[in-house]
Amino acid sequence: MHSTPLNIAAVSEADAVSFMDARPRLLRIARRVLMNPADADDVVQDAWVRWQETDRGRVRDPAAFLTTTTTRLALNVGQSARARHEAVVGSWPGDAIDPSADLAHGAEQREALKRSLWMLLERLSGTERAVYVLREAFEYPHRRIGRLLGLSEANVRQIVTRARRHVAGDARRDVDAMEHARLVDAFLAAARTGELAALERLLADDIAPARLSLAA
Repeated sequence: MHSTPLNIAAVSEADAVSFMDARPRLLRIARRVLMNPADADDVVQDAWVRWQETDRGRVRDPAAFLTTTTTRLALNVGQSARARHEAVVGSWPGDAIDPSADLAHGAEQREALKRSLWMLLERLSGTERAVYVLREAFEYPHRRIGRLLGLSEANVRQIVTRARRHVAGDARRDVDAMEHARLVDAFLAAARTGELAALERLLADDIAPARLSLAA
């Protein structure tokens, strides 16, 4: 399991010790809720960020605060995962997709999704598309996207911003119908089952040629 190093310079030594003492328990809590070590690690890292941003002088019981924060974050991530399993898809460019509809069986929703994915293929590079789909449609944390695609978290955040700008722009590129069909099939399978491994591989493969051209 990849574990993101903690930057303890932002808090006092006592506050950092409070978090580090609680961290093993926080990981156990997150893992019980999520059953996924990588997601649990992300949740505990998010709890660390919340701890840094909190007025810690007003926290009477750091352990209780961190436990409550971690539990809430883990539940939010778990609810998002269940939403993906139920084919809940967020707002997409161009055509609104009803988040209560079943994309696997609703012909109208499938067509709206196809148009939206075609638009992404027209307007975004492979890297932008991979980051945008994972972040905007499936709410992946920036760190997790970075690990999947070999990017830094800061780079992922920059790419998300750039992709949103390009989605709203007018630039167009030719779209390969087979590439579009593969993306639609992988997206629908991920939304229907909640299993995103195939979609992750497809998106990662899409950015491999760009990496090779940069290395040449």
